[in-house]
Parts: sequence; C-alpha cells; structure tokens
Amino acid sequence: MAVLTHTNGVHVVNGAQTNGSSTHSVHKPSDDGFSTRAIHVGSEPSSETGAVIPAISLSTTFKQDAIGVHKGYEYSRSANPNRDALEAMLASIEAGGSDALAFASGSATTSTVLSSLGQGAHVISVNDVYGGTWRYMNRVAASVQGATVTSLDLESASEETILAAIQPNTKLVWIESPTNPTLRLIDIRAIADLVHSHPSNPLVLVDNTFLSPFYASPLLMGADLVLHSLTKYINGHSDVVMGALILPPHHKALTATLRFLQNAIGAVPSPYDSWLALRGAKTLALRMKAHGLNALALAEFLSTSPHVLSVTYPGLASHPRHDRAIDALSPHARTWISKLTPDKAGIPFGGMISFRIKGGEAAAEKFLTSTRLFTLAESLGGVESLAEHPARMTHGSVPEEERKKLGIEGDLIRLSVGVEEQEDLIEDIKRALDIASRI
Repeated sequence: MAVLTHTNGVHVVNGAQTNGSSTHSVHKPSDDGFSTRAIHVGSEPSSETGAVIPAISLSTTFKQDAIGVHKGYEYSRSANPNRDALEAMLASIEAGGSDALAFASGSATTSTVLSSLGQGAHVISVNDVYGGTWRYMNRVAASVQGATVTSLDLESASEETILAAIQPNTKLVWIESPTNPTLRLIDIRAIADLVHSHPSNPLVLVDNTFLSPFYASPLLMGADLVLHSLTKYINGHSDVVMGALILPPHHKALTATLRFLQNAIGAVPSPYDSWLALRGAKTLALRMKAHGLNALALAEFLSTSPHVLSVTYPGLASHPRHDRAIDALSPHARTWISKLTPDKAGIPFGGMISFRIKGGEAAAEKFLTSTRLFTLAESLGGVESLAEHPARMTHGSVPEEERKKLGIEGDLIRLSVGVEEQEDLIEDIKRALDIASRI
C-alpha cells in the first residue's frame, strides 16, 4: 500500500521519514482498477480549497512552527508535495509496488542505483542494454566505483551460463525487457528465481520503460526493483525528463538507502515536472492501448512489405518468443486483451517496433528523412510517432564492435508508434519505404 502520512511529528512518504505534523493518507484500494488509481492516487481534492487538480508547490523552503517542528516539509530537495504525490501514484500503478522514488532523469535513476552498490561491485547486465546505461556502467561506475560488468544475452543464456557469471561480489542483475533497440524478450520470472537461489543473492532490477506499468508487472515476477524513464510512456507527452524506481513492500531497508541517496545526491525532479508527470500518467492506460493497437497493425504491415528484411515486435504471433510475450503481460493488460476481438496477427504489446530495411544504411537514412508523421528524433513513448537510427543515435556511445555483435547495424530502424490514426501511420511508412527503395 502506498502511504503518505504526517503523524505525531513524523513525515512518512512511502516509508521514508522526516519531522512533521498533521495527518494525510493516500491509499490504493485493492479493488480499484489501473486507470482509477492513476487518476486518483496523489490527486485527491484539496482539503483547503477543494481544488480537484493538485496545485504546483514551487516553494523551496517551508515555515517551521518551532525548530524541527513543521508540516512535513523543510526543503524541497528533501521532499516536495508534488513529488510526494507523483511517487504515491507511481507506487500504486506498478503492480506489487509499495514505494516509489522520482529522479531528475532516467540516467540519474541509474546513477543512484549503481551508487548504492558501493565500491567494487559486480553487475550482470543484459548485453543489449540502453546506450546511456551501458555508458554509465562501463565508463562511470567502472572508473569511479571500481565496478565490473558482465554482459550476457539473457534472452537465450542457459541457467548454467547465468549461474557461472555470478561472483561473490555480484550485487545486481540488470534486465531490460524488451531490450533497446533489438527487442529481445527476457524471462524475468525464471532469471529472478535462478539468481535469488544463488548464495550471492543479487538484486534483480528490471527497466520497464518500454512496456510501462500497463503492459508488464516485473515486481509480480520476482524483480526487486523496477526502473522507468518517466520521460517516455508514463509522462507520454515529450515535455518532461524524469526517472523513477518502484520497490515492493519487503524492501523497506533498500528503499531507505535509496531515499537517502536521492536526497544526498540531489538529482530530484522539479515540482512542475512532477506535476506534469502526474497529469500525464492519468491517461497512461488509454494511451498504451492505442500505442499497442497501432504498433500491432504497423508491424503486420511491415512484415508484408517487399522493402523490409525483418520485423521485430513480440506481439506478432509469428515472433519466435510470442508465448513469452503473452506470459509477460500484466494482469490488467491480460484482462483488456482478453476482451478484444481475436486478431490472428497477434496481440498489442507496447508501441516499440524495430525493423531492418533493404538497401542498408543509405536506405535507412533515406527512409528516416522521408516520413511525414514519424519524426526523426531520439526518445520514445510520446503521443507522437518517432523514428530513429540506433547505430548512429541512441546507441552511438556503444563501441561499433559491440553494436555489431548485438545486431545494431546500419539497416536497423527503431519506431516509437504514436497514437495518431492507424491508417495515416501505415500510409506514411508505406510512402517512405517506397522512396527509400528507389535510391
């Protein structure tokens, strides 16, 4: 249960305490649905004015009635009403979540997690990890903390391979599923069970950015932490840079450590950005349904195009790990999909597609500069459709040799399918493919 209380001089926000007074609780009733929680948790009408939408609290400091006696807030880096509200909502919509912490970016979130491991830690990471995560692990944490990283293809690695990679100082297993940008699909439950059985008992973190809390619930599959770049689907409007961690109720000590670092490092989001992300999340389920339906239709179209070498979208029935995609669905996504008219093409499974275009890198660049609705830009998860070239954009920091091993080559294109009209998106892609085929 996500709780925000001020009681008996102690301010409690999802388990963290500072001095305070008065009482205010935010609960997530177990019988409320996903969208109900996204809309109402953290957005209760003001007891002072009756305002239905939370006010933006821009104050950096707060009045104390006596030394150390206040209403739960001292300084905005340590706690702020808008960030508290956002964190309460995030803990409520990530199934299995109890506590949430918001940060100034996804990269700041990554930095804080790795900092919490201390000196000389060993990390096992999925090999096809986001370029910014790879950069921090291998160029920052390795240098500053003496961290070592073992990269594994966690989609297909055997149990023996994974267990053999765990060392006495292995403190974290870092998973993305689907991975960025090749959309490898990892069996989170199997890996969590496996590594938790090892004497080192490393934490399992899942970056759930690509699927969002709507399509996947890693905490219910045994993960210890879930990470989101809120910049992407949760905010959903390409106007906020932010990250977050969500933890289950049995990790209160870890939550306290991370909250200490959140305050000590100070990489926290502004009140306004917190307010925007809280607002954006209210429509998360509506948007994710539209993203998924559009992406499924577009993936099906791409799979029939003579200008495309291959398409990767785990929601396609033809995808080799389609059964794993079905198994990965959150309870609420599974319920929604079960009510749809069955589609022989597959199921909605987020809004991300990767495909390889015939004609190599030259054709890829021509395609990316010929679309009308798909904007050539980094990032993903907004209502608008975006397209990018991973090898030269999001994963440019990964050495070329490593990119080639992962299949991130010049012909690979990543699409973030938006919520525009499905027919318009298909026509835009068709036209750009036709143009690219003529170079």
